[in-house]
Amino acid sequence: MSQSTAEENITRLGIDVSTPATPVANYVPAVRTGNLVFVSGQGPRRPGGEYMKGKVGDDVTEDQAYEAARLCCVNLLAALKSVIGDLNKVQSVVKLLGMVNAVPGFTDHPKVINGCSDLLVEVFGDRGKHARSAVGMGSLPMQIPVEIEMIVEIADESQLPD
Repeated sequence: MSQSTAEENITRLGIDVSTPATPVANYVPAVRTGNLVFVSGQGPRRPGGEYMKGKVGDDVTEDQAYEAARLCCVNLLAALKSVIGDLNKVQSVVKLLGMVNAVPGFTDHPKVINGCSDLLVEVFGDRGKHARSAVGMGSLPMQIPVEIEMIVEIADESQLPD
């Protein structure tokens, strides 16, 4: 049995990565340099365009924050796809930086960022496993509960199947 591709997995999961979020300041969603793509921090933007808001441990539960991290991942994938065109070009997800807007004393930042990490493995399999930092913040832009940035290695054009 053949292994599913990233694009097939996105379709199977019912995820829409066709429209990246418009940057809210003077930057671009992602930059490619050589075989690396640096994806700007993405927040939990819902399909309708509005952002999930709140502080984890106050008005956002850990489970809701996990879902927010998953939404961040969808937006990371949309930004990535806007630069590389085809998610099947991903060789490996190299690194994530996950930032959690949490109350003082909250210590389960890694569990929150698992929302993104778990989805990356669902989409890319072992190529989605990555190095990661999960840190707490006193605040994040627009009062979002989670922001995540990502570094990805993509295949040389010569490495892609015909």
